[in-house]
Amino acid sequence: MNRFLIFCFLFCSIFGKEFSNLVAQEDYFLTPQDKAYLFHTVRKSPILEQNIGRYFHYAGPEILLPNGEVNYDSIELKIINQPELLIIMSEEIRKAPKGILAEAANKQAVWELNKLLHAKRKNNIDKEGLSYDYENFERVIISRLPTVAFKQKGGGMIIHPKVENIFNPNLSFNEKVAMLEGFGNWTVQDRKQVLDAMNYAINHWVENRAFSIFQKLGGEADTFINVLTAAGDGSTTSGLFEEREKDEKGRWNRGLPKAVGLFPYFSEIVIDENKKKGKEKLEPMRYSILDFETVGGNKQTNIHLDVWGYNSEKQTTVVIEKNAKAYPLFGSTESRFLSPDSTFGGSGTYYTMINRVKADIVDLEEKISGKKGFDYKIAYFEKKKSDKLLQIDKTEKELNDMRMRPIVTNDKKLKTKSGGKARRKKQEAVVAYYNQLAAIKKKIKELQEQKQRAIELMQQKERQVHHMLDLIGRNWVPFKEKDGLYIFEDSTTFDLYTQEFTFPPSKKDSAWQKEPFEIRLIAIPYSHVSNQVDEVMLHVNIVDVRPKYDAKVQLILEDVFASNSFELSNPLFQPKDSLSVVEFFEALLRKDLSFNLIMRGAGVGKWNGYRTVADRSAQEVVSYIGKTSEERSKNRESEEMKRLRVSYVDISLNRAIQLEVNSFTDPVTTNFVAPSKVIQEKVASYKLTGNQVLSAYRTYTIAKKMQQELNVLAGMYLSREDAKKVIDRMNKKFQKGTIYVGRTSFKWKDF
Repeated sequence: MNRFLIFCFLFCSIFGKEFSNLVAQEDYFLTPQDKAYLFHTVRKSPILEQNIGRYFHYAGPEILLPNGEVNYDSIELKIINQPELLIIMSEEIRKAPKGILAEAANKQAVWELNKLLHAKRKNNIDKEGLSYDYENFERVIISRLPTVAFKQKGGGMIIHPKVENIFNPNLSFNEKVAMLEGFGNWTVQDRKQVLDAMNYAINHWVENRAFSIFQKLGGEADTFINVLTAAGDGSTTSGLFEEREKDEKGRWNRGLPKAVGLFPYFSEIVIDENKKKGKEKLEPMRYSILDFETVGGNKQTNIHLDVWGYNSEKQTTVVIEKNAKAYPLFGSTESRFLSPDSTFGGSGTYYTMINRVKADIVDLEEKISGKKGFDYKIAYFEKKKSDKLLQIDKTEKELNDMRMRPIVTNDKKLKTKSGGKARRKKQEAVVAYYNQLAAIKKKIKELQEQKQRAIELMQQKERQVHHMLDLIGRNWVPFKEKDGLYIFEDSTTFDLYTQEFTFPPSKKDSAWQKEPFEIRLIAIPYSHVSNQVDEVMLHVNIVDVRPKYDAKVQLILEDVFASNSFELSNPLFQPKDSLSVVEFFEALLRKDLSFNLIMRGAGVGKWNGYRTVADRSAQEVVSYIGKTSEERSKNRESEEMKRLRVSYVDISLNRAIQLEVNSFTDPVTTNFVAPSKVIQEKVASYKLTGNQVLSAYRTYTIAKKMQQELNVLAGMYLSREDAKKVIDRMNKKFQKGTIYVGRTSFKWKDF
């Protein structure tokens, strides 16, 4: 880091004006306050600091808190008053991962909207010069509000002032609902429409502003989708209460944009069980499901995920699913960062909740059909009922027999023996048996009702498990991990350090095809039987990605060689490349980073929509199209042909150093003959075309010139000791280099 800053000052003194132009590109779109806030945001967001922090250079005095930590709030004020103290190297920032740029842009946009809505509440819109921005926000929300949300004023209609009160970004979902319930004559559908209108307006405004900032920071994208979403019970629980993010060590960051009220919930209309029958109410959903499509166009789909409202006791859970394949991502106990690794130190995971519901189902099954369950008890009392019925039948028969017996007379005493006492006992027994039977039937009915309730509860819990498994995904895609890069078996990737999930181009029918996919944010309840769910908020950004867009050095040499020639006179590196070259040198000084050199003579190229690639089935032609030499010359100089005669130099520094050189030609045959006899022999042996050999020589020329220029630049930018290490490592790699051509390759010394 120190070497890099020293270089900046040296470079400034050497190149002066060029450096000033390079680092001052942001001034025309960022106010001093914007610059200060963006600097603060990057410094206090670990993922931003790690990826683009070095490109924000604060040249003012260091201001510390009593505990020795940097006082960024004071530095913000310093930059606002003296914006020249902050240098933003936008030329280098543009090469950062697109998701990182999108996160910085989104944080800036959220902060601006927060400021805008607070200004409206304080009637400071005109004073702060925000009238145009608020009109844009209001125009969108007006188009979606219900009629009842307006009131008449001065012959026209305006938003009801009480409705505008819910625009307060500090309000939770439940507080907004409570305020809307104050409109007694509104239907619950009216209230829902107001919330949906605000949610749409927030995402619409933030997306447009974030894209504008993204572009000004150097980001390029044909597809730019930016969505804020939230899930939970809508209360001000820990995720919202803190209103800050955590760093990788679990510490809360201050000074970042407040999230309360600006992350929309999906809401649903439910029956309020606490009110009179049929009364409806609005509730936030405990999860959100976002529907998207891959970008198509033979490009990668880059999905950046940025978790807000982090809770260390509940595992943040996000699921991406495409073609019934699920890619679940989980937070850790230490930070808000996601990864496919489901390991979590606490018990607050979604699968913990699923397993607890499953355990309840097992318990209910045991209660229903276990050894001492309802089925056993019902069968026991059914037998008792049968036994009692038999007993009743027997006793009633005996009683009936007694009634049918003749009366016996005692001649001596002239008295009858009717058996009345015995009959009374039998009658009393029958009554008792019927009472006992009634008690048994009542017990059976109670057990059957309890069993039915248990069955219904078990079915409810089975539906709950089914739904929870649908949310978490049933078909998880296996992955392998190396140095924070997770590679799924279908070539989809997730980068822990940038929080970017990437779908490769579609392999179905055509790489240009778009495919639907879902992103699901799941809030974790406090218990599996609780309606209380902690808030979690997510920023999702989706952009299209072309290969090697984030290479530190990106040289595109279009049509720089004369026909049938491989001579190159113009320098490769320009002043604008110097900061990237220094980073390349710094990487070469790191022994832990492997250095890969890939060189190809790709032969005839074809345009894939945004870049020239090798045409494996190329059909060469003898001349350019045209009946006259003028027409043929015009065709040769056409954009379609010139972009095929191109060479690319890309230096990437992601987990390893990779220097790649590729050269291409157009499909017109060449009479080029390799000067080297060794190469001529391989040409004949492998039946290589002249264009393949010519492109190989051009690759060699570029690589050789690059080696020479880098050796000189190393001496300029580095100390003598470090320059020697860099030059030795580069030269050794080039001398052992191989240039691949067709099914064979040429060694460096062959040229």
